[in-house]
Amino acid sequence: MFSLTRRGALGILGVTAGSMMLPRFAIGQGARPSVTIAVQKITNNNTLDIWNEQSNVGERVFFPNFWEGLILRNWMGNQGPVPGLATEWKRIDDKTVELKLRQGVKFHNGDELTADDVVFSFSAQRVFGDTQPVGGKTIFEDDHKPATPKELPATIPGIGRRLWPRLAGVEAVDKHTVRFHNATSDVTLEGRLYAFGSQIANRRAWDEAANYVDWARKPVTTGPYSVGEFKPDVSLTLVAFDDYWGGRPPLEQIRFVEVPEVASRVNGLLSGEYDFACDLPPDQIPAVQGAPGFEVQGSTILNHRVSVFNTQNPILENPLVRRAMTHSIDRQAIIEALWAGQTTIPAGLQFPFYDEMFVQGWKVPDYNPDLARELLKQANYKGDAIPFRLLDNYYTNQTANGQIMVEMWNQVGLNVQIEMKENWAQIHDPAGVKGVRDWSAGCAFNDPVGGIVNQYGPNGEVQQKKDWTNAEANQMAAILETGTDHAARKKAFARMLEICEREDPVYQILHQNAVFTGMKSSLKWKAAPAFAMDFRSTNWAS
Repeated sequence: MFSLTRRGALGILGVTAGSMMLPRFAIGQGARPSVTIAVQKITNNNTLDIWNEQSNVGERVFFPNFWEGLILRNWMGNQGPVPGLATEWKRIDDKTVELKLRQGVKFHNGDELTADDVVFSFSAQRVFGDTQPVGGKTIFEDDHKPATPKELPATIPGIGRRLWPRLAGVEAVDKHTVRFHNATSDVTLEGRLYAFGSQIANRRAWDEAANYVDWARKPVTTGPYSVGEFKPDVSLTLVAFDDYWGGRPPLEQIRFVEVPEVASRVNGLLSGEYDFACDLPPDQIPAVQGAPGFEVQGSTILNHRVSVFNTQNPILENPLVRRAMTHSIDRQAIIEALWAGQTTIPAGLQFPFYDEMFVQGWKVPDYNPDLARELLKQANYKGDAIPFRLLDNYYTNQTANGQIMVEMWNQVGLNVQIEMKENWAQIHDPAGVKGVRDWSAGCAFNDPVGGIVNQYGPNGEVQQKKDWTNAEANQMAAILETGTDHAARKKAFARMLEICEREDPVYQILHQNAVFTGMKSSLKWKAAPAFAMDFRSTNWAS
């Protein structure tokens, strides 16, 4: 799907501004259009904080229009790194990366971007709380005392340590130079810098905010659009920031409107109420494409739909039962029934842009109902109920997909019972009996550390929520995170796939995710192979 070499992807030898500068296009200074986008959901936790909104819906409204990092993701291309708020970077050693900041960058409040903002963006008060890096201790104390101390949501330090488990500190070398210091070796430091979460916030705006919620509902960033108005669960309006370092934005404003029902999004698009309608299931594509003046854009993306098992459940504690569940699902039948064949069954939890770290020949467990029945017999499974916590179409076709899987499980003798939930807090609620839940698995950057380790490793959400753990898998994760030998890292990844998908399953892969967006054909815009929607001047023809 995407092609990117490891050296180019992880930037081991550094990247210079002269070789990879983002293009800037001149745009007329006249009146600009505005667009309204109907989305299934705007955010999950009613904030605009990248660390508090680690989600597919967050990616759509945050990137690349609002939040920016030192290194940017090439959203419209191979999803690899390109210079952003840093123009170049280089390795000092296996634990340290130095970056030169782009000079003249302004925040939405008019402040100039400096190393002080970068240090703050990776500080204890902003992200890490009282957590310490794995394998070491924090080496740079943040001596900046905020005017008004903020009480972070309890989840943020844990989320921060998923992406930066071993970050010891960020050093301001001078006004426009920073160094990231890790407690241990890490060949993926450059990748982590363009992952979801590593974006830069303005320090003064944080200090001046009365409390965390006030700040988190109107963060001051450097992107081409700033927050105009945010009405949680209703709408988000972003407005053009004309001092953007990448050139004058092509739109006056972007308004995201929360419209949970697919039919309402489609009807609103066709009636002219919306310019875009997101997350269309394939069965709605003909209705949009058949209407004069409308089209649908989309593709598969770097994200897989999965089901996650909770091994605290006494039934699912037995890996034979979980293995039986993975062999009960006819994934191709689901793709044909719900996706009109417009997605694929991936090679496990990995992505082609891993390049030479991609494990060739690997595949998900075969659809084999006879084997599933035999495994249940070996497990002495007696038909006890297994709860399946399910959201109502947070993911495209989620409810129908869940119902189909339950029927497939029932056909081999598994008694899986759907429990509909309203939100993610209810999905993760430790009260009651957990069993199976829906999720999706993306890749924060182009290495297995950004995928399987980030989500299922010792600092990943699954283990933080005590759904599952495996000592050997955690050993493999440590090799991936700290190792510098390519062959040893790839061997560890292959072994981690074996454990997580076949021997002691923590998840089952369903299919690669795909995103389809309905839009007015008159709009000169292209969909990225991602949830993100790019409205920079490079992706909009005036």
